[in-house]
Amino acid sequence: MIHICIPCRDEDRTIGVLLWKIREVMLGMDRDFHVYVLDDGSTDGTGALLDKYRQVLPLTVLAERRPIGYGRALERLLKTAAGGTRYPKRDAIVTMQADFTEHPNHLHALVRTFEGGADIVACEAGAESANPPRTVRLARRLARFALGRPAPDDPGIDSLMGFRAYRAVVVRKALRAAGGRPLVSTDGWAANAELMKVLAPFARRVARVPLGLRYDIRWRGSRVRVLGTVRQVLRVRKVSALEPEGHGAV
Repeated sequence: MIHICIPCRDEDRTIGVLLWKIREVMLGMDRDFHVYVLDDGSTDGTGALLDKYRQVLPLTVLAERRPIGYGRALERLLKTAAGGTRYPKRDAIVTMQADFTEHPNHLHALVRTFEGGADIVACEAGAESANPPRTVRLARRLARFALGRPAPDDPGIDSLMGFRAYRAVVVRKALRAAGGRPLVSTDGWAANAELMKVLAPFARRVARVPLGLRYDIRWRGSRVRVLGTVRQVLRVRKVSALEPEGHGAV
């Protein structure tokens, strides 16, 4: 089973098309799947649109009356998906954006690599297929600098991108090790970096695939704020990785 988790706020122009494309891709791959969308306090037509798609998709909609932010939304989705799987050592939890910057066609590569034995599958560092807005380019450059030099054993993952596949048991073990504490304390791209930092110790193998970002499909402007992003990323450097129990992560 592929559990696809999507945080969403005010994306009524893209979320419906995205869900339909996900359906098309997953049916073409002949894989069982379930989609979880967290409506993070949307004030547009996102909520009504999601209600309609429940009739035609295996879709669970979580909702917040007021926005809680990307990081907390992502963690709530992960907890829901990890708690709902019957086969945590076999199932994948995929996280992706709602604005179509991460195209569902890349699910092919993510799922194939996951089924090849990787416990976490993430994007290759710096892979982009369309010119990002200037603000995004600047924020990414400064955020990478703020993260510091990678460790010698770093697999070369672009930790700022959140289009990933996690083995469900990895998420479950991290949640158990956290002992009720949040897995993510930051927001935005920093939440992706933090999540990789806390989940990677529970994975036997982390793999990367070349995934491009699309900025020519979404209808709204970027929500990235350069200084805010850098501040959040700097907080990730202070986060301590969780310690797995024993030596076998999975």
